[in-house]
Amino acid sequence: MAYPNKIIRNPLTGQDIKFLQTARDTDGALLEMESTYAGHSTEPAPHYHPQQAEDFTVLSGELSVRVNGEIQLLKAGDSIHIPANTVHGMWNHTDQPVVVNWQVRPALDTEQLLETGMGLATDGKTNARGMPGILQVALMARRFSREFRLARPPFWLQKTLFFLLAPFARLAGYQATYPDYLD
Repeated sequence: MAYPNKIIRNPLTGQDIKFLQTARDTDGALLEMESTYAGHSTEPAPHYHPQQAEDFTVLSGELSVRVNGEIQLLKAGDSIHIPANTVHGMWNHTDQPVVVNWQVRPALDTEQLLETGMGLATDGKTNARGMPGILQVALMARRFSREFRLARPPFWLQKTLFFLLAPFARLAGYQATYPDYLD
């Protein structure tokens, strides 16, 4: 369970997240975090949030942001607003760490998504880029479809594929979330 000052890490992508305000603190209105990207962190897969807007303010360093395919460079003091349903990704292209204030509105279950994904990476249950296997993704994508969607393939195809894969994933022992990661 996320709480203020809890820090989660993804050793593969080079990202740390410190929770500042959680869904419980804000009655679900806001999830606020401080995210640190290590030098030359990994660019995530293009994705969007169908029911959430995000605001990022660079506190130190320089951040690369890809929005709808176009790259922008943000420096300390710069901010960007990412509306719901906008395809994006961000990473650190420099040698120095980047620290960003990250706000998600509404919070929904983003905390659990982040805790699960980073827990899997920490436990070595992802590939070298920090991405879980397709059976794990099938369950997580179904559970967190309000919070996170991959930009490709089209959502209807993802939804169909993940629906078909979900029973096999459960039979193989996968879960959408794991209690150990949500402590």
